[in-house]
Amino acid sequence: MSEFKLINVHTEDRIGLVTLSHPPANTLSQKMIQELETAFDRFSEDANVKVILLHGEGRFFAAGADIKEFTSVKHGDQFREMSREGQRVFRKIELMTKPVIAAIHGAALGGGLELAMACHIRLAAPDAKLGLPELQLGLVPGFAGTQRLPELVGKAKATEMLLTSDPITGEEAMAAGLVNRTLPGENFMDQAKKFAENISNKGSHSVSYVLELIEKSGNEPIERGQEIEAVRFGDVSETYDASEGIKAFMEKRKPKFEDR
Repeated sequence: MSEFKLINVHTEDRIGLVTLSHPPANTLSQKMIQELETAFDRFSEDANVKVILLHGEGRFFAAGADIKEFTSVKHGDQFREMSREGQRVFRKIELMTKPVIAAIHGAALGGGLELAMACHIRLAAPDAKLGLPELQLGLVPGFAGTQRLPELVGKAKATEMLLTSDPITGEEAMAAGLVNRTLPGENFMDQAKKFAENISNKGSHSVSYVLELIEKSGNEPIERGQEIEAVRFGDVSETYDASEGIKAFMEKRKPKFEDR
């Protein structure tokens, strides 16, 4: 995948690693967003990749959109299309049938935090900085930050974070529900990979169904969600992995899933 210029992409065992690599701050240019879409599309089709781990190179996860690009935009319609394109790609990441984990070891600000919020799970170093400072520029978030942040931290906390533009630490973000857990600053990526490896050991059918059902839970009436769950429960019960999982449990051993 050497054609990537602003990100690095490779695999380690069953983990697909995407590294934002646009120094000094890994700003999210339109080109980087295009490269992210290409990388995620490829990992989506790669049967050997079970989990995708996204992180930033250097001191930043991502410090937001590339403000230099804004200076060449002449009117509001161009900003609207820029926003819609970022929203489309981030929503695509959110709807991945493979788990996507954001590992935030430095600052995730503006578009960087919006990207992280589109991931299924967020891990952070205790001293990481997370925030949406767009109001300091006289702007508003453009990649669905105003939509996802309230879902994660609640309306009151989201309003505070947006209006003050003050970032919060990884520890504060975990307490607020913005990140799932914090990991020690030392060997941060080793710990993140270990977390991803745990998920990669699960059967791909059950993992993809869980992601689908969680997505439905916020968009369907409970009765409809329950029915979809029942259908998927029946579907997955017919797989080899379900038989292997039950057999392994009865035999008191670890299952050997084969994704079939």
